[in-house]
Amino acid sequence: MVSVRTIARSPITWALTALLVIGIGVGLALLEPWRLFTDTTVNETAPSIAAPASPGVAAQQPRTLASGTLISHEHTTSGTVAILQLPDGSRVLRLEDLDTSDGPDLHVWLTDAPVLEGRDGWGVFDDGEHTDLGSLKGNKGSQNYPVPTDADLSTLTSVSIWCDRFNVSFGAARLQQG
Repeated sequence: MVSVRTIARSPITWALTALLVIGIGVGLALLEPWRLFTDTTVNETAPSIAAPASPGVAAQQPRTLASGTLISHEHTTSGTVAILQLPDGSRVLRLEDLDTSDGPDLHVWLTDAPVLEGRDGWGVFDDGEHTDLGSLKGNKGSQNYPVPTDADLSTLTSVSIWCDRFNVSFGAARLQQG
């Protein structure tokens, strides 16, 4: 019969233990499971234009080009999105009252993919054209993301909170013009 002492002294036991510890470390680094229990709230003000310098000249406010409501995919997600055009011609994607789970490597994407309900919609956003507007600033709150001038809003008709690490949508919204 093999004793515990013999097993503990075996080089195979030490090698397997080292592999197990390394595997757990790599798994924790990739999965970041603690993010299920963390929140980052960001509350940026909506873009607005200050009062005009000249009396009698009306201030131009941002114009809403498209808007939509977020639906849940991989994680429960709610809030609204709007593409705003500022008087200088620049565009901003505005997330309002976002509430989703925190996660590793989350991004805000403009895409040409359809927004599908349920599990069918989880992975469609990287299948076609998309424009990455940057890392999600916070999983809760209201925030702004500049839209590149070359982004064609006639083809990019949806927004996804995209987890680039696992290639899955946390939530998405179909953009409706006007």
